[in-house]
Amino acid sequence: MGSGGLSRRRFVGSLAGSAAGATLPAATGCDDAPAPADTDGARTSAAPTGPETRPSAQTENSEPSGPRPLYLGTYTSVQGGGKGIGLATYDPATGRVTGTGTIKDVGDPSYLALHPDGRTLYAVDEREDGAVTAVRLADREVLGSRSTGGAAPCHLSVHPSGRWLLSANYGTGSVAVHPIDASGALGERTELVAHDSPAPGPGQEGPHAHQVVTSPDGGHVLAVDLGTDTVYTYRLDQKTGTLSEVARAGTEPGAGPRHLTFHPGGRYAYLANEVDNSVAVCAYDPGTGRLSIGAEQDTGTGTGTSYPAQIVVTPDGRFAYLANRGHNSLARYAVEAKGARLRLLDTVPVSGDFPRQIALSPDGALLFAANQRSSTVSVFQVDASSGELRLAGEPFASPVAVCALPL
Repeated sequence: MGSGGLSRRRFVGSLAGSAAGATLPAATGCDDAPAPADTDGARTSAAPTGPETRPSAQTENSEPSGPRPLYLGTYTSVQGGGKGIGLATYDPATGRVTGTGTIKDVGDPSYLALHPDGRTLYAVDEREDGAVTAVRLADREVLGSRSTGGAAPCHLSVHPSGRWLLSANYGTGSVAVHPIDASGALGERTELVAHDSPAPGPGQEGPHAHQVVTSPDGGHVLAVDLGTDTVYTYRLDQKTGTLSEVARAGTEPGAGPRHLTFHPGGRYAYLANEVDNSVAVCAYDPGTGRLSIGAEQDTGTGTGTSYPAQIVVTPDGRFAYLANRGHNSLARYAVEAKGARLRLLDTVPVSGDFPRQIALSPDGALLFAANQRSSTVSVFQVDASSGELRLAGEPFASPVAVCALPL
């Protein structure tokens, strides 16, 4: 994998071309793209029809609450890419998506995150000279950008305190911290931690930080590095915005860990490994921040080549879903033993090409899949009792869709 933003996107693009459970003990301590679609217009997905797209149990028993905001990330520097952050709304009952415009002047906003107060949106600028950008949602004013101190930042998250923005530089394998002021704007970087060790895994030429997220208890920051096959745990000093490493957990050599998602209970997490096409259940100790990575298990893709992208867990903690690029499917897991076990149930076609990122609506009734190579966003109804996914109409056209953030 290349070390820069553009080479990373080319690698991801080339990938697309070319029911056992595992239990852990309790914790102890870019790219080619089709022609673009214009999100400035009011293009919508088709209304759901047929038995495959009937409403889920959640939506059958509740009244629609009106359109909800949906923000879309893209690459702006590739052929057929977007023009900024895509704006849309979705119907929480039917899953219908309507495009409403674009927030321009944001370069390569490939991942998005919302401030806890709901007033500010943050985007990475996934370029060789990486940056993070803040946007005030009330008037869609861009509040400015700050350097991440590294190349090709591909993930960011807001600390639960709302005072710090965390970002992961894929190209240079480092994690950055920026302060957030009362207006939601970003200050100068307070920290930059490079993943200098361990040595890169098989087939990797250096570290590749792919995600940085705060644990549910708020006590630790965890960074997933695909290049070093390691998940690093840090403590964040909330006075100075600096990070100190307290633990690290290694995957199988060459696993290529990409994305970690916590169970709502806070004692277990699920790790998607991009390179060796696997997932693992991890036990987490809130006291020490130590992560214990369990045995690798099936992604539901069979013997074909596939690259897991992201795993999400329903708000009630009963089901988990994994996006499989290459196989172009969503794997459904039952979450058992209070989060300690994943049991593969099935896979369903994602109705798109190369699902780069997935997200659940806040109530868990809808699942959104951003399909990078088909430039679409697929929406699925989530059955509350079984976790089954039903496609909610025709996928929504969005140029080089790599992130969907439903509010």
